[in-house]
Amino acid sequence: MPKVLISDAMDKIAETILLSNNIEVDVKTNLSVEDLYNNIDSYDGLIVRSATKVTREIIEKADKLKIIGRAGAGVDNIDLLAAKEKNIIVMNTPGGNTNATAEHTLALLLSLSRKIPKADLTTHKGQWAKKELKGNEINGKTIGIIGFGNVGKRFAEICHALDLKILIYSKSFAMTKHDYPQYISSDLNNILEQADIISFHCKPTSDGSPIITSAEINKMKNNALIINTARGNLVSENDLFEALKSNKIKGAALDVYANEPAKDNILFGLENIILTPHIAASTSEAQIIVAEMVANQFVDYFIKDKINNQVT
Repeated sequence: MPKVLISDAMDKIAETILLSNNIEVDVKTNLSVEDLYNNIDSYDGLIVRSATKVTREIIEKADKLKIIGRAGAGVDNIDLLAAKEKNIIVMNTPGGNTNATAEHTLALLLSLSRKIPKADLTTHKGQWAKKELKGNEINGKTIGIIGFGNVGKRFAEICHALDLKILIYSKSFAMTKHDYPQYISSDLNNILEQADIISFHCKPTSDGSPIITSAEINKMKNNALIINTARGNLVSENDLFEALKSNKIKGAALDVYANEPAKDNILFGLENIILTPHIAASTSEAQIIVAEMVANQFVDYFIKDKINNQVT
C-alpha cells in the first residue's frame, strides 16, 4: 500500500479520496525543515501547497519518494532539478484556482483605484475623510497583462467586460491572438509606455531576475498602477519602493513577495501600496478544487499508473 504525506493545510477531501482508494495518508502540517527531512524517507508520495519547501536536501533524503503533488499551479517551492535527477515526478493542478486568483487581482485593482483600505481605516476612526479619498475609475483605461495562461486569460475576460483596453504580452498569446480579436498583442516596451495598469500573470524569468526594475518604471506613466498576484520578484521590491516613495508611479498592489512569509519588507508602511499575504488562490471553492484534483491525480498514478499535469 502506497503511503502519502500531506504536509500543508488543505481541504479534507484530499485525505478522503486517498483513503477511499486504499492509499495510506499522514496529514502533518507545520513540520519543521528538520522534521520533514527526518521523516520523508517513509513516504511514496508528498502533497504540498506553498508553505512546504521541498529542497534538494529533502529530495535527496527521500529514498522511497516517487511523486510530489502541488495543490496549486506554482511549483517555485519545489526543487525541480533535484526531483528530475532522482526521477521523482512533480505534478501540479493548473486551473484549479484560476478564477479565485483573477477575482483577487480585480479586488486589488479596484481597492487601489478607489483607495478602499484608507477609506475603511479612516471611517473606522470616525474621520470622514471624503476630500482625501477621491479615486479613479478603471472604465476605459488601458491595462497591460503580462502572461496569458489560465489566470491571465480569465482576468482578461473580466477586464474586457469592464470595458478596459487590453494589451497582452505573452509568447503563447502571439501564437493564438487570432482567437482573441478583442485583445491587442504587445511588446513589453509598448505596455510600459501605454498602460495605465500593469498586471502580472506569468512565470518567473529563467534566472529569477525581475521583469520590472527602475529602468522599466522610468518608462511608465506617472499615474500607472502595478498589480502582482503571480510570483514574487517579478517587480524589484527595492526599485518599486523608490518609485512609490517618489511618486514616479501612482500605486501598486502585491500578493506575492521575493521572500515569503513576508514578515519584514521594505514596502511595509507605504501609503500608496496594498499588500496581501499570498491569498489570491485562498477561497473555499478553489481549495476544494485543487485538493480534489491533486488527490485524484495521485490515485491515477498509484492505482492506474497514469500521470496527469506533470511538471518534471
